[in-house]
Amino acid sequence: MKRREFVMLLGGAAAAWPRTVQAQQGERLRRIGVLSPLAADDPQSQRRMTAFVQALQQYGWTEGRNVTIETRWGGGDAARLRRYAQESIALSPEVIFAVTASSTVTLQEATRTVPIVFVQVTDAVGAGFVESLSRPGGNATGFSLPEFGFSAKWLELLKQIAPGTIRAGVLRDPSNPSGIGLLAGIQGAAAALNVEVSPLGVRDVGEIDRVIAAFGQRPNGGLILVPTALTVINRQLIIDLAARHRLPAIHPYRYFAEAGGLMSYGSDEIDQYRLAAGYVDRILKGEKPADLPVQQPNKFELVINLKTAKTLGLTVAPTLLAQADEVIE
Repeated sequence: MKRREFVMLLGGAAAAWPRTVQAQQGERLRRIGVLSPLAADDPQSQRRMTAFVQALQQYGWTEGRNVTIETRWGGGDAARLRRYAQESIALSPEVIFAVTASSTVTLQEATRTVPIVFVQVTDAVGAGFVESLSRPGGNATGFSLPEFGFSAKWLELLKQIAPGTIRAGVLRDPSNPSGIGLLAGIQGAAAALNVEVSPLGVRDVGEIDRVIAAFGQRPNGGLILVPTALTVINRQLIIDLAARHRLPAIHPYRYFAEAGGLMSYGSDEIDQYRLAAGYVDRILKGEKPADLPVQQPNKFELVINLKTAKTLGLTVAPTLLAQADEVIE
């Protein structure tokens, strides 16, 4: 390149620099609300939100440059979650990212106009969040778990790994809207598996120890953990209590098994956070939740912790091991 051409090119680029800076400085900050019933200091909470924010960046949204993300954490406190739902709406977000059914129901009680993108919701139609999966019809859409009957698989797997189980305690928060349907799915499969199902309601951390200890006094019992903010936040306590009372237990997410739980079966919740960022992007660009179909996972992971199985005196059948996506030894 000739010197004169280089100088002209450099001069043209220099002239464009101020316009570029002005464009960035003048770019309107869009506002995203985030409402989660979980705890901010939970490593899994941070891992999920990191996946969401990184996915937003891939769509061109960077916090502080063209978007502001206002996050509120309920920390397992229902009253605080309701207060934060009102606070989130008062901030006038263009879309709110709702984590789990408890956040979604709380937000929809407060607004039917602000767009909502949800994740980790079981049976969005049955819960009343949308009119149908293909045409949500209202102000909410997102990523739903399968229908409530999916929970029957938890009981089947519990029976497979611990064939002597004749009692199953379903640990759940009775105030969570998803718990009723999931419990019904488990109860529907109980007779064929010759298992007596007992709902174990826990509303605060103080009840968890008492309820599990009482259930563990009789032999041949096992636990099924229904995912709620309370059970997720206190997962290590539940895992430790199950071990202490020698109760085989099945959990909804892989990180329970990684933390010492016997087994887990469920979808990849991190993937839902990444996908939710895509819906948030589309809404910020002008699409409406009513027109974005609710999506469901098509892949589920079975994780078995062999170390915990051995501690409980269980010999895992080769046929069950063959089904596992991961075996922790």
